Amino acid sequence: MTNMTNTIILAPNAFKGSLRAVQAAEAMARGLADSGLRRELDLMPVADGGDGTLDVLLAGGGRRVTCTADDPLGRPRDSEFGLLDDGRTAVVEMARASGLALLTRDERDPMRASTYGTGQLMIKAAELGARTIIVGVGGSATVDGGAGCLQAMGVRLLDAEGRDLPPGAAGLARLASIDLQGLHPILRDVRIRVACDVDNPVLGERGSARVFAPQKGATPEQVPQLEANLGHFFTLATGMGRDVRDLAGAGAAGALAGGLTALAGASLESGSDLVLNQIGADERIARACLVVTAEGRLDSQSLGGKGPVGVLRRAAAHNVPVVALAGEVLGSDALFTQAGFRAVASICDGPTSLEDAMRRTAEAVECGARRLGLLMRLGADVLAGSRN
Repeated sequence: MTNMTNTIILAPNAFKGSLRAVQAAEAMARGLADSGLRRELDLMPVADGGDGTLDVLLAGGGRRVTCTADDPLGRPRDSEFGLLDDGRTAVVEMARASGLALLTRDERDPMRASTYGTGQLMIKAAELGARTIIVGVGGSATVDGGAGCLQAMGVRLLDAEGRDLPPGAAGLARLASIDLQGLHPILRDVRIRVACDVDNPVLGERGSARVFAPQKGATPEQVPQLEANLGHFFTLATGMGRDVRDLAGAGAAGALAGGLTALAGASLESGSDLVLNQIGADERIARACLVVTAEGRLDSQSLGGKGPVGVLRRAAAHNVPVVALAGEVLGSDALFTQAGFRAVASICDGPTSLEDAMRRTAEAVECGARRLGLLMRLGADVLAGSRN
C-alpha cells in the first residue's frame, strides 16, 4: 500500500496567456522527478473562475462542445463549452466568447464590447441537457453589466420608445425599462453558478469601471461614462430583481456576475472554492505531506481569492504546508508568510522581457520545481545527518 504521507500535491493555476494549469502541473512533475526526489505526486491543477477553469473541470471527466458564438464585437466565431460526466452540468468560460484575448489591442473598446456570446453558449448548454451551468467570469473584454448576455437569453432592454438597445455598454445610458418575460423558457429551470475570481463590487472606487475598464481599452473620459451607465442599469435592475450594487464579486467580468445575479437568479460563488470542491481537493490534500501551488504572478491581489490562496486555505485546514512558485513575485516575503505560505519563490532566472518569459514558461516552471526538489532532498539529508 502506498504511503500517502509521502504524497506531494501539485496544484498550479494557469499562467495567463502562456501555460494552462494542466500543462503547468505536468511541468512541475517533470522537474521534481528530475531532481531525484522520491515522492508520490498527485497532479491537481486548479482554477479560480478565470483562465483555465474549463480545462481544469474537464480534467476530471467530460467533453468539449464546439459551437458558434458572437465575440465581444458581434462577429460569429468558433467557441466551446464543457459538459461534465454527469451530462447535467455545463461549464461556460465567458472568455471563450467574450474575452479580451479575442480582440487585438486596437479593437479593445468596452463601450461597444458585449457579453452576448456568453449568453449564446449558456442557451446551447441548456439545450443539450445542462441543468446547472457554471460560468467562469475571468478575462472579459466587457463592462456591460452582463446586458448582452441577458439579451441573448431573451431579456429585453428597452429605450424610452420601446426599442431594443444595441449591444455594448454605451447604450445603457438610454435604458428605460427591462422586460424579463422573454427569458428563454429552457433557462427557467437551470441553476446558474457564477465562479468569481475577484471580490470587487459593481460600483465605486473598487468597481468594474474604475478598476478594470482601463485594462480593457477604456479612455480616462470613458471610465466615468461606464460607471454612470452601470449605475443606471443596476438601479433599474434592482426594481426587477435583486440589488447587487454593493455585493462583493458582483463587479467581476465587467459586472456580468452582477447582471446574472440580479436578473437571472444566479448564485455568486468564490471561483477557487467552487473548483476545489468540484475536484475533491479536501480529500486529496488531507492525504498529502506538502502542496506546491503556482501562478504567473503573486501579489497582494492574489491574496483576495485567487487560485493559490484558495489552495492555501484548504491546506491550512488540514495542517499541510504550502509552497508557491510564480513567474513574478510582487511583495515582501512577510506578506506571503503572514498569509500562510511556508515559502514563495520566483521561477525566473533573472531580468527578461515579458515576451521571452512567456515563451519559456514551461521550461521555467520545470526548472523551479527541480530546484525545489533539490532543496527538499538537501533538507532531508541534513536532518538525517543531525540524527546520526
